[in-house]
Amino acid sequence: MSSVSQLSKRFREVLLDGFWIANTNFKDQLKDVNWEQATTKVSSLNTIAMLTFHIHYYIAGLINVFEGGELEIKDKYSFDLSSIESQEQWEELLSQLWIDSEKFATLLEQMPDSKMDEVFVDEKYGTYLRNIDGMIEHSYYHLGQITLIKKLLSN
Repeated sequence: MSSVSQLSKRFREVLLDGFWIANTNFKDQLKDVNWEQATTKVSSLNTIAMLTFHIHYYIAGLINVFEGGELEIKDKYSFDLSSIESQEQWEELLSQLWIDSEKFATLLEQMPDSKMDEVFVDEKYGTYLRNIDGMIEHSYYHLGQITLIKKLLSN
């Protein structure tokens, strides 16, 4: 299996359908979360909705680069979620996350393996491989937070 195929599989595992590393994934964890749970604050932790937005923000930003655009995302905006006040708004955020996650994985699969060693936008960001690996690791980090927040909300 090629490097990009392996990366795409790992990305899908954490976001859409895998159970190998964490025995869960974003889609599995968020399938039974309603908008009220998603927006409930637990102590000083980010909400589930905030973390979901945050991961989607970065996925969408990398998709833009994969499609030939500029790197337009900024860390300072990565938690700028507009308020969610209905189940429909929450479901729209989830829908966009699932659509863009699949798009990210598909675009990644279409890249040649040699692209992984190329500079990602600017040398200060490292290579494509570093950024894609970082996206996967970042997703697992926040998946763990979402899992813990769900447990805290159920107690």
